[in-house]
Amino acid sequence: MFKKISMLGIAAVLSFSLPTPSSAKDQTHTVQKGESLYKIATKYGVPAKQVQAMNNKNVASINPGEELQLPVVPSEYEKDLLSRLVEAEAKGESYAGKVAVATVVLNRVQSDLFPDSLHGVIHDGIQFSPVLNGTIKQPASEESVKAVHEALAYQGYDRESLYFYNPDKAQSSYLSSKEVTTRIGNHVFLR
Repeated sequence: MFKKISMLGIAAVLSFSLPTPSSAKDQTHTVQKGESLYKIATKYGVPAKQVQAMNNKNVASINPGEELQLPVVPSEYEKDLLSRLVEAEAKGESYAGKVAVATVVLNRVQSDLFPDSLHGVIHDGIQFSPVLNGTIKQPASEESVKAVHEALAYQGYDRESLYFYNPDKAQSSYLSSKEVTTRIGNHVFLR
């Protein structure tokens, strides 16, 4: 079905020393009486505007019992793993392309279609050629690390792209049925 296709899904916050949710299921919060978006965001160490954006709220009002999505807050290991994947998948691409690749992985963690952790998404079968060929073991560049930090901070502002590939290097009838969200450099991003 796939022919050596590299695909990713993405979008959480700059480094915080807080408990890290282990899966997307843990990345929700049920609103309790007296809570505000600000209080909830502070509890998890994420920007309130980001929680608002992730939950498509035009205003900051919330109601008790409401279930809110929270950004992925990765461990240091997961940030390094994602940075190495971005380096291997998007080496030679623009900075914006690297951010977009990281965003795809983060979007996949939030999606019901993929595993619910960064490690699970990255090591999900034959999704990413760097995992298969071992190039993910190489260290990430400063630019790839920075791109991952930006993608983490960007979560909630673009939750659309779940796939990407380089059409010059791979063909896929599965991906040809998906809607193109954007093109950056040599990569096509789809949902």
